Amino acid sequence: MTQFLPAVTRRRTALALALLLPVSLLFAQPARADADAQSINARIEAEPAFRDAKLPLATRRADLLGRLTLDEKVSLLHQYQPAIPRLGIGPFKTGTEALHGMAWLGEATVFPQAVGLGSTWDPALIRRVGSVVGDEARGFNRINPAKNGLNLWAPVVNQLRDPRWGRNEEGYSEDPLLTSEIATAYGHGLQGDDPRYLKTAPTLKHFAAYNVEADRSRVSSSVRARVLREYEYKAFQPALENGAATGVMASYNLLNGRPTHVAPELNELVRSWSRDDLMIVGDASGVGNLTGTQRYFATPAQAAAATIKAGVDSFTENDANGGPTVASVKAALAQGLLAEADVDRAVGHLLSIRFRLGEFDPAGLNPYEKIGPEVINAPAHQELAREAARKQLVLLKNEGKTLPLQAAKTRNVAVIGPLADTLYEDWYSGTMPYRITPKKGIADRLGTSATVNAEEGIDRIALRSVSTGRYVSAPTATTGGALVADSAAAGDEQAFDVFDWGGGNVTLRSVANGKLVSRAGDMSLVNDQDKPNGWFVQQKFGLEKLANGNYVLRYRGNEVKESWYGKNQYVVLRADGTLTVGAETSDGAAQFSKDVLVSGTAKAVAAAKKADAAVVVVGSMPFVNGREDDDRQSTELALGQQALVKAVTAANPNTVVVLESSYPLTASWDAAKVPALLWTSHAGQETGRALADVLFGDYSPSGRLPQTWYRTDAELPSALDYDNIKAGWTYQYHRAKPLYSFGHGLTYSEFRYSPLRVDRPVVSATGTVKVSLDVTNVGKVRSDEVVQLYSHQRTSRVEQPLKVLRGFQRLSFAPGQRRTVSFEVKVTDLGSWDVTRNKWVVESSAHDLMAGSSSTDLRSRSAILVRGEEIPPRDLSRVTSAADFDDYAGIELIDASKVRGDAVRGTKAGDWIAFRGVRLGQGVRSITASVSRAGTGSASIQVRIGRPDGPIAGTLTATGTGDRYQWSSVSGAVDSRLARGVRDIYLVFGAGDTNIRDLSLR
Repeated sequence: MTQFLPAVTRRRTALALALLLPVSLLFAQPARADADAQSINARIEAEPAFRDAKLPLATRRADLLGRLTLDEKVSLLHQYQPAIPRLGIGPFKTGTEALHGMAWLGEATVFPQAVGLGSTWDPALIRRVGSVVGDEARGFNRINPAKNGLNLWAPVVNQLRDPRWGRNEEGYSEDPLLTSEIATAYGHGLQGDDPRYLKTAPTLKHFAAYNVEADRSRVSSSVRARVLREYEYKAFQPALENGAATGVMASYNLLNGRPTHVAPELNELVRSWSRDDLMIVGDASGVGNLTGTQRYFATPAQAAAATIKAGVDSFTENDANGGPTVASVKAALAQGLLAEADVDRAVGHLLSIRFRLGEFDPAGLNPYEKIGPEVINAPAHQELAREAARKQLVLLKNEGKTLPLQAAKTRNVAVIGPLADTLYEDWYSGTMPYRITPKKGIADRLGTSATVNAEEGIDRIALRSVSTGRYVSAPTATTGGALVADSAAAGDEQAFDVFDWGGGNVTLRSVANGKLVSRAGDMSLVNDQDKPNGWFVQQKFGLEKLANGNYVLRYRGNEVKESWYGKNQYVVLRADGTLTVGAETSDGAAQFSKDVLVSGTAKAVAAAKKADAAVVVVGSMPFVNGREDDDRQSTELALGQQALVKAVTAANPNTVVVLESSYPLTASWDAAKVPALLWTSHAGQETGRALADVLFGDYSPSGRLPQTWYRTDAELPSALDYDNIKAGWTYQYHRAKPLYSFGHGLTYSEFRYSPLRVDRPVVSATGTVKVSLDVTNVGKVRSDEVVQLYSHQRTSRVEQPLKVLRGFQRLSFAPGQRRTVSFEVKVTDLGSWDVTRNKWVVESSAHDLMAGSSSTDLRSRSAILVRGEEIPPRDLSRVTSAADFDDYAGIELIDASKVRGDAVRGTKAGDWIAFRGVRLGQGVRSITASVSRAGTGSASIQVRIGRPDGPIAGTLTATGTGDRYQWSSVSGAVDSRLARGVRDIYLVFGAGDTNIRDLSLR
């Protein structure tokens, strides 16, 4: 860009001189005037219009597009967009991770995990956090513009439907309103406030219905229209409508049988939500999966063409190597699968964002261009990290007012647990510049006159080979080395500290050098890692006890589930005694006896007995307990940690338990005996100070849970069941009593809620209701309170949620202060998706409005009557999509074609779909449907009345079409004596895989 700056200056100078020339001089010297004009025009022509910051963006973009060759345009479709030297255009990279701080670029301010940002319920704070992250992104960009790009891949708005999802820490909440409010705030902060220029360009991840890591590129999320519209899309749409994001990333999964990277909704729906151009990007290898794991297209050219036509503008493939992407797009062009106009549209979207970032403008216009590396981890950013860590803490329980602890009386504190004196980063975390651990935070708060001791509460063991009688030794060098069973006795070199993370996962720390045991590339075990790390976590093991009392070591790194990985998971001994992964089953594994050299629980109990207070910090390790590409099988707190909590609580009744985790924890253990319980996410560099602020009453905890905490894993539906309504996911539909409810969180004060007031008891479908109440801090402590407003629709054609969050405000109250809290509720927001007419509808019904401090602690209520409409009986005389059913059992939603449309697959006898309240008049005589069967032979679809086992009114026979995308129209007679009036119609599938796209009754 800089080589054009002199031209810009010359052009403006020439224009200014021309305007200053006296008119008489111009007339007196026509030849010279003509020459000057020609010179000026030449200079204007020499300066491309796309460099003219005064021109409209659309004009500049069109000019630049017109100057690019087809090869140059194709090259820009890859994540690493190359430089175009002849136009003075530098390289540009899409995708810099910025989930809760700048990631993977070196030391940067690390804020709480996204789930922790969600637990603040504080959009104003999150906007400030986003602004700081945007500043640091600019700082890193100044260091290396080609590598540290300004297109940020954040925030993640996938809702936290299932706490077992490995990426739970990346999202904000299970609720669409809370998710969208936090995401909008973070996005606005990342972008900045300038009306013209972007500080950074945030990208929402991942569209859509993505909550499973297991086999994620092959699994299809089967999601009916109501759930998509009322739940999934509501996290993405508000952020885009409010201009808080410049792009969207497609997800790995298939949605109703079609890979999201070729979903028509990208162009047709997602782009309609934004008034500005969007840059839609693929996830890493997402386009490659179309011909790879998904086998959806036969050739890369077909995949590239379909991806671009669906709306993806940038291919995230093959790391920095754009060659394969360029080749596939060129092949698609050569084969007529793509037109140059298709490429132009995609490149135009990309260029729009680059223009808004100020890349092609002269220096001095963009207010963000002066931000440099000095802002990274600035003191003000550290303070904000502490504030965010403090505000995300949730006080779950506080019996007998155990908290806050009195600093003057608490002079000896035992900080206990595997997380007592360490802080962990997650996969998308930045590198912490410093680490204020719980122990350090407490020690700093109490000062040097207090005694603060840390005990990890973990066992130290030695392993002795049963076959050789030798103990396993580890090298003492800091670089580590191979573990060998070679010692006759057990000393420090033979000692290992065992961290129990639950689910059968442990990590082993070698006492010899303080390093973790890891599986090396040659399959041997080595002690050379500071912490669990890497894409495939090599530091996860199982210490499994056999029936004979001996133990075997099992390698549990998350790559063992990959189909290309060998079957060996168990540790054996080589001839020289070296430990190596070399057996498929425990039968072939080396057996060890386990000597407990030091009992971690005993040491913890001894410390707790001597202390004025015990603070037990337990929870998860982000690289071990699930993460991207690795779902959890359980949300239960590790058994070893449970035992530690019980022992310490029994030893010291003044015990506070801190749960530090990336997800909700179930409690099969006796939580009733724990007097005080706090939850925190892995909250970054200031975790310890924030925790100390709350423990000693310098700050009243006021975070709220952004997810339901279920009592047991047994309450959770299948991870593959995305139907919140039918499966009972989230507080909206879950009927069992939770361990801790959505929105729950205590403070050190008490609040009184007045009766709820509404400005009108009756409102139209297009109206707005103003809701207000008075909230008073009746306690003696200044504290925030998160006032939450919910609604429930009493009557409806369809099942409605138990309650839905309609608004929230986090407000600060001085002791005794009363504040009037007001909400405005648009009645259109109370609507639901009507599958009978494919539109939003507001039904006539009474709605309960409820305010309180959580979804189950609702202290103030009122009601309104909405005058909307009554959904008429269904009309199936017109051709109706089979996917627009009202209810179902067993079926799967699939793609009707590779381009657009949904269909229904019945996979076994007894699967069914239902259409409620169908107007049949005096009786219908036939049914016609589009069906397909990839197999041979025939299968039936019965038309039943009233219920799945009701009277049979007709039958359709589907024969093999050879291809499931080959649809055949079939008809069958219907008994009009049964199919008359207004009835529920069931289509019940017989044996055999059969698909139905649409139907009509006449």
